Amino acid sequence: MEWFEALVLGLIQGFTEYLPVSSSGHLAIGEALFGLEGDSNLTFAIAVHAATVLSTIVVLWKEIEWLVKGFFKFQWNEETRYVVDIFVSMIPIAIVGFFLKDYVETLFVGGLTLIGCMLLVTAALLIFSYYAKPRQKEKISMKDAFIIGVSQACAVLPGLSRSGTTIATGLLLGNKKENMAQFSFLMVLIPILGEALLDLMKGGFSPAESGIPALSLIIGFVAAFVSGCIACKWMIGIVKRGKLIWFAVYCAIAGTVTIVLSLI
Repeated sequence: MEWFEALVLGLIQGFTEYLPVSSSGHLAIGEALFGLEGDSNLTFAIAVHAATVLSTIVVLWKEIEWLVKGFFKFQWNEETRYVVDIFVSMIPIAIVGFFLKDYVETLFVGGLTLIGCMLLVTAALLIFSYYAKPRQKEKISMKDAFIIGVSQACAVLPGLSRSGTTIATGLLLGNKKENMAQFSFLMVLIPILGEALLDLMKGGFSPAESGIPALSLIIGFVAAFVSGCIACKWMIGIVKRGKLIWFAVYCAIAGTVTIVLSLI
């Protein structure tokens, strides 16, 4: 992997991790265009995912600090309830990670047709959430947190946007826009770190064996971190203003183009 390829893929990962357009799908498309395959993909994916986790922590540091301080008061307060909701939301993805991870990984080698179809599904979800007008709720309930967690588990499919799916699901359940972006970004921190840990335990991260130069890994990591910080802040504002419909249009176009190209 050349340094400019790492730069482009890092930027793609950072921006699309938070925008509702599927980071895994775009990363797979980018790797296919560059002709990259094999273990190097996994090594690079772990590196850029770690970068986006770090960008989330930086952007939402005040919220994370508030939750940690409140949780360790060991009282049933607003912060503790929020942390519990986050852990409840992680139950479905934990089940998928522990019992279906190998099966899910096989889906990423199934070509671009599946990615294109899932981008169309992402577009449909965003459209439904934009036009639906459910009764608004003040806070995310534990039941809603679990349902949003189920949608996150479904978003392991390549091309199905995790942020788009979870935010759209939360909005369809009647949760406020200003609450959903923050919850969506916080609920994914531990699952991403957990996935990286599982890959490390299986020997999935091996820079020496992957053949990726250290410079390329560093450039990819920095690119994903910087673009992730920008996209995270931007996406929170976009959700609050209710402008997700434009991402639905983009996903519909990108999905259609991807399917057509995969069939040529």
